[in-house]
Parts: sequence; structure tokens; C-alpha cells
Amino acid sequence: MSNNRRKKKNKKHIKVKTPGSPTWISDVRYGRSLSVEFFKKNAWLLMIFVVTMLALMGLRYKTKTKMEEIKKLTAELQIAESSKLQEKAAYMSLIRETEMRRLVEENGLGLEFQEQPPFELQLDKD
Repeated sequence: MSNNRRKKKNKKHIKVKTPGSPTWISDVRYGRSLSVEFFKKNAWLLMIFVVTMLALMGLRYKTKTKMEEIKKLTAELQIAESSKLQEKAAYMSLIRETEMRRLVEENGLGLEFQEQPPFELQLDKD
């Protein structure tokens, strides 16, 4: 019996690939490696995986939506700041104008604010 045991130990199982033999890719492709028992055994793991993937997709959608809203509000803020600066400049101009009028009246200079801008007269040399 010891000879039989030695022969069994010395035998090597050599797998020879033949052109028609299925590989692990074709096993997966045709569903041979994934059985119903595999899904029954790992159903909780698969459910966690699916829920996690759905949660990540939802988080990504929510993040993109918030980023678009931030961009829109940033553009709106820049427009509002520009408008504020224009209004401030107009207000400061009115304050200066009012102060100048007060000083002219106070000193009795007799100057008046001209509504129309000055224009140039052109003389014909005929």
C-alpha cells in the first residue's frame, strides 16, 4: 500500500488547455461560476453593495445640483456688487454736487449748475 500512496502523491494533475475548453472569462460570461447558491449566500452583501452604489449616485447628483446653485448665486452676487458700486458712485457724486452748491450759495459767487454739457462753436472761414 505504501507504493500506491507514493504513486498518488507523485501524480501531478496537469490541465491541458484545448481550444474548445472554457476559461474563467467564458464561465463568468455564461454564468457558470455564479450559481443561485452564491447569490443566496451573499444576498446581504449584494444588497449592501447596491444600496451603497445608489447612495453614492444620489450624493453625486445632490452635489452637482448644489454646485450649479452656488455658481448661479455667485454670478448673481457679482452683479449685485457691481450695481452697489454704481449706486455708491452716483450717491457720492450727488453729495459732492450738493456740497459745492451749498458753498457757492454761502459765498455768494452767483454760479449756476449747467444742465447741458458745454458745446463748441465752429466758425466758418468763408
